[in-house]
Amino acid sequence: MSLHGGKDFVRHMPDSAQAFKKGRGVWKIIHIDPWLLLGLLILTTIGLTVLYSAGGGSGAIFKRQVAFFIIAYGAMFCFAQVPMGLLERGGKWLYVLGIVLLLMVLLMGVGAKGAQRWLSLGFIRFQPSEVLKLAMPLVVAAYLGRHVLPPKLKHIAVTLGIVAVPALLILKQPDLGTAILVSASGLIALFLSGLQWRYIGGSVLAVTAAAIPMWYFVMHEYQKVRVRTLLDPEADRLGAGWNIIQSKTAIGSGGLEGKGWTEGTQSQLDFLPESHTDFIIAVLAEEFGLKGVLILLVCYGLIIFRGLSIAWSANTHFGRLLAGSLTLTFFVYVFVNIGMVSGILPVVGVPLPLVSLGGTSLVTLMAGFGLLMAVATEPKKN
Repeated sequence: MSLHGGKDFVRHMPDSAQAFKKGRGVWKIIHIDPWLLLGLLILTTIGLTVLYSAGGGSGAIFKRQVAFFIIAYGAMFCFAQVPMGLLERGGKWLYVLGIVLLLMVLLMGVGAKGAQRWLSLGFIRFQPSEVLKLAMPLVVAAYLGRHVLPPKLKHIAVTLGIVAVPALLILKQPDLGTAILVSASGLIALFLSGLQWRYIGGSVLAVTAAAIPMWYFVMHEYQKVRVRTLLDPEADRLGAGWNIIQSKTAIGSGGLEGKGWTEGTQSQLDFLPESHTDFIIAVLAEEFGLKGVLILLVCYGLIIFRGLSIAWSANTHFGRLLAGSLTLTFFVYVFVNIGMVSGILPVVGVPLPLVSLGGTSLVTLMAGFGLLMAVATEPKKN
């Protein structure tokens, strides 16, 4: 016979439901979404694995990226702690800071490879345009969230102005890829605000009508070359078409299973340019095959799904617009990079998120996920 009796035994058994809730409560306290964090850690592992091979087994590149990831995860944790009210009020000041820094780039920026995109502080060099990747969704979501949705025409006009100013300054550097991402983060928030279809249709017609003037009066010659190369990469096999030809060769040669880690010929023999940055997915496809690419895409898909779930369950218009914008901008990152590497989009210099070698861009991206976690762990209103 039990010394405590059946009743005492039951009373001392742990309540699994309460334990589960307690576990979830810990994540809420530290403002971290565990499912999103898990997806990011898996992608981090994949990225470091592929980068080691893409860098030719270089320990220096690997250690550099590990250091960037440590800083980036620290930024994610810090941004996740910021209260939603402070984010809503502070976005406009971050936006103003970003505009001032972009103007400083035009006046005293550091140039490289024909572009003037950086500011130098002596001990560090950074791209101020990265600030706008965070400021844009914050300021647009805050502005639209303060008004009745769907937005009225005057609010749409103001939003377009907010998006246009930094986009034009970034295009002056020139940096088409970053301008696309910054613009996308603002326009996605506008779309998610319930933009009426007549405005969407009108925008499509306006962009189509502006294509020819942009070609002749806005686009630089190197950008035109990239469009021509997209249409016919074989026209200049040893010049402008070299990157995309080698990229498609690497992707196709990987087959289903791949050649094995560090065994890819296109990357290891330096046929594939920018193998550790913009074209790193070609390295993954060559060494791990179609299966490796599918695993990567599933990881991206799960992160995007989780982000949209967070947006769906957010408490406020601001939270929903911010989370939706950050998540779908991340999707644009992935889509544009894979599209340009596989030859269905022009090469615009967009890295593959969490896989390509990165510094400022990686920290900015992870800070954005911190904002997403701040939305996910926002206390529910009664």
